[in-house]
Amino acid sequence: MRDTSEGEAASVEAGLAARLGELRVERGWSLDELARRSGLSRSTLSRLERGELSPTAAQLGRLCTVHERTMSRLLLEVEAQPPQLVPASRQTVWRDEESGFVRRSVSPPHAGLRAEVIEGVLDAGAVIAYENPPVPGLEQHIWVLEGTVEITVDSTVHTVGPGDCLRFRLRGPSRFHCPGPERVRYALMIVAP
Repeated sequence: MRDTSEGEAASVEAGLAARLGELRVERGWSLDELARRSGLSRSTLSRLERGELSPTAAQLGRLCTVHERTMSRLLLEVEAQPPQLVPASRQTVWRDEESGFVRRSVSPPHAGLRAEVIEGVLDAGAVIAYENPPVPGLEQHIWVLEGTVEITVDSTVHTVGPGDCLRFRLRGPSRFHCPGPERVRYALMIVAP
């Protein structure tokens, strides 16, 4: 799996920190108000906005929900306008070392388009849980390329193996778990409502 360079990763992290601060200021919220809305502590939010702390997938999921954005859209806002062709070497890769989740924006979102493709990799035993969808009614198609993942949507656990595809509209909490013994790699197609 190709990866972004250290310099590119640092640039994405710095841009993400700045954009998180901008979004809060655009809404006229104090750190205390954002903490109340997101369930994250004021000190964590402050450190995220200053770039002293990289957000976990769960933290970023909460902030995306509060700001009504998909994670891809937020990451797009950090970068310049994406080109039509995105070579693998230029695709944005974001890592959550704490959860063992790696996310590659294969086809970055564009304001005029409703769909995007993401590659996800979860280490064996990894769990990612999202309390709310970033955008209610978001359509998702998850096609497993390697390994197995258990996806919980609307309180139903779906075991998705190699070649299987799960599709749903996301309206509530969701959970991704890689039971192992190997990692899971999947393509996620997101379509905005």
